[in-house]
Amino acid sequence: MLVRAVTAAAFGTNCYLLAPAAGEECLIVDPGIGVEGAVAELLREHRWRPAAVLLTHGHLDHVYAVTPVCGGTLAAYVHADDAYRLKDPYAQLDPALLAVIEQQFGVRRRWREPERLVHLADGQRLELAGLGLDVRHAPGHTEGSVIFTLDTEPEGIGAEVDRTALTGDVLFAGSIGRTDLPGGDPGAMQRSLREVVLPMPDSTLVLPGHGPATTMARERRTNPFLTGLAPSPGR
Repeated sequence: MLVRAVTAAAFGTNCYLLAPAAGEECLIVDPGIGVEGAVAELLREHRWRPAAVLLTHGHLDHVYAVTPVCGGTLAAYVHADDAYRLKDPYAQLDPALLAVIEQQFGVRRRWREPERLVHLADGQRLELAGLGLDVRHAPGHTEGSVIFTLDTEPEGIGAEVDRTALTGDVLFAGSIGRTDLPGGDPGAMQRSLREVVLPMPDSTLVLPGHGPATTMARERRTNPFLTGLAPSPGR
């Protein structure tokens, strides 16, 4: 599998492109603010044809470019519990924060909901662009946050990794997503960490929504939000 990452112009959001190989269909995950040009360049460079846009959750910094990237033809995949956010993701922002975003990044309040939405559900299996992905609902950061897992790894990554998880803002290298924003829930986050994150094998490459890639082996040993957390009974 080929994986390429683009860092958005705001908040350091990671947008990922995944494909089986050059010249194939690809998936675009979490197109944030200002990624359109870099995404288009990667599509040209690798001769990729976009098949779908996947969203780990509905926050503006992860979905800002979803409609231009979809272009009226691609479907955007989002968990049903976060679908309402795509009607107007600005509505969830504090006015002061919106003013800062507009001033610092030149982003103006313009929004158009994607024409084609597909609602995701926990345990769903997706077969897209020649890749198989499993959907795990992991609320806490938002009501509809999900983790996408694949039973394969990016080429050249090393023998210690044999699978991949796109964790959005659930799990970062050394940290986890905030739970104090609208729709956040500390209790739900703890359940997601116990029931969804901790059971992932150590050989999982973690591609988070912000910051560097990591592995479950490393996070299990060093992430302070995981080290004292016991998995749910029976898992």
